[in-house]
Amino acid sequence: MRTIRTATFVSMDGVMQAPGGPEEDTTGGFRFGGWIWPWFDEASGGLMGEAMGEDYDLLLGRRTYEIFAAYWPGMDDGIGRTFNAINKYVVAGPETPLTWAHSHRLEGDLPDAVRALKATEGRDLLIQGSSEVIHTLLAHDLIDQLTLLTCPVILGSGKRLFDQAARPHAWRLTRTRQTATGVLAHTFERTDQPPPTGAFGPQTPGEAELARRERWAREG
Repeated sequence: MRTIRTATFVSMDGVMQAPGGPEEDTTGGFRFGGWIWPWFDEASGGLMGEAMGEDYDLLLGRRTYEIFAAYWPGMDDGIGRTFNAINKYVVAGPETPLTWAHSHRLEGDLPDAVRALKATEGRDLLIQGSSEVIHTLLAHDLIDQLTLLTCPVILGSGKRLFDQAARPHAWRLTRTRQTATGVLAHTFERTDQPPPTGAFGPQTPGEAELARRERWAREG
């Protein structure tokens, strides 16, 4: 059984679109491509390296695959050598040519295809980018670990890490780190527990509180 995990740069308001450069992904008129660079340094690069790990295959959506396949085959640095050598499992239709070495198309229903891949023996499956893939897998409880590298910026619009289809769960914080530039790295593992709840107020509501609840219920 493989572990599925993410390593994702996000803004404070959860945007993950085009962190690396202005022309990386302008979908939807996104204007802030390259937004991580003012806070990116050797320490934050090290945190991303730790989050990615050393033994993994990639699980990618079509757009992220096309970005990577246009860039990494010509790179011969550490990450480039790793990316070029490992398997890339790609969520893309037949109109997308898989020209990058060791690329494999996932066909059919995405949750079923990923569930079958997850059940095989092999390396971790690391998701980079691929917001729509993340949304689908969170909705089907197929992501085991999330590492979020949060930069101190609010972007207002763009593709977000989470959407409303994510299945409610409690997640356990397993590690946290911070760089001098303000990047916060948090690693979470999914639990089988529902979100815990509680109340700060009195257990027996007063008349004013009961009236408020009734009014809000009528308002929908």
